[in-house]
Amino acid sequence: MAKQVIGNLKLRIPAGRASAGPPVGSTLGQWGLNMMDFINPFNDATKDMMGKDVIVHIKVYEDRTFTWKSLGQPVDDMIREKIGIKKGSGKPHAEKVGKISRAQLAEIAAVKMDQLNAIDEEGAIKVIAGTARSMGVEVTD
Repeated sequence: MAKQVIGNLKLRIPAGRASAGPPVGSTLGQWGLNMMDFINPFNDATKDMMGKDVIVHIKVYEDRTFTWKSLGQPVDDMIREKIGIKKGSGKPHAEKVGKISRAQLAEIAAVKMDQLNAIDEEGAIKVIAGTARSMGVEVTD
């Protein structure tokens, strides 16, 4: 019989730098989980991405065990890194903060393809383009 899931946690943590402090310690502590059982494997698995944030999904089971999966860098961070801006626009449809090419969108889509709700590469590019437009980034051909 499968274990019953009692919690699904989603965290954004700096790669290779998880610690027992917030947000990891406070979140895992609420569920009664051993923080070091997550922190050490996470830091080892993400040490090659130092300096970037990583999205992590943690499933908590009724016997206080858990599994986790790293989804890599968020799409908005990848877009900002690709075009060299610090943040998106506060008024995305009125104030544009940069431009991104279709080739750059394709590179991001190739990395994130397995996590997107898209059937093919063209659909994945459209999803990434929508994120870019919502940040105030103009999509060019």
